[in-house]
Amino acid sequence: MFSRMGFKPLLACSALFVFSQVAAAQMKIAVVDIQKAVFESAEITKANADMQATFKPRQDKINLLASEIQALQTQLQNSNGKLTPAQEADIQANAAKKQRELKYAQDDLQSDADAYRNDTLQKSSVKMNEVIKKLAEAKGLDLVIDSQTAHFYKPALDITDEVIAAYNKAYPVPGITPAKPGPAAK
Repeated sequence: MFSRMGFKPLLACSALFVFSQVAAAQMKIAVVDIQKAVFESAEITKANADMQATFKPRQDKINLLASEIQALQTQLQNSNGKLTPAQEADIQANAAKKQRELKYAQDDLQSDADAYRNDTLQKSSVKMNEVIKKLAEAKGLDLVIDSQTAHFYKPALDITDEVIAAYNKAYPVPGITPAKPGPAAK
């Protein structure tokens, strides 16, 4: 009786193992470098150019402030005692004021640029996931894995370039001809 009870669980485990091997052999799996797909899409390429253009005047102001501060510091260093203590104090106060303005402008620009970038990437990532799902359904895939989480995969499983092309087709950007995606990197 004891041997019969021990045999049933062993038989059930063996059957599950065999069925899981058969099921896994029939699964269609693909790998996508999601980060590459997002960053190489035409939409993100345009968004990056738009961001650069939007924030360029503020970056130019930051560069001007930095050069003014440098000029004041150079003036102090090259004065060789030609300035009165009051003049030196005025220059130092002006430099400190410009330094505060510079710090504020840099922090403000960084904050705005981060918010712009994060908002754009978040929206694009949602759309990218939709495109990946539609492509997976069209190709009859059972599982799509991000290449960043895969320890190893055969290059034939990589559909990143197809995902980029599908994304650019689903969300065309006027005036931008999408670049041909480069070879997928692991």
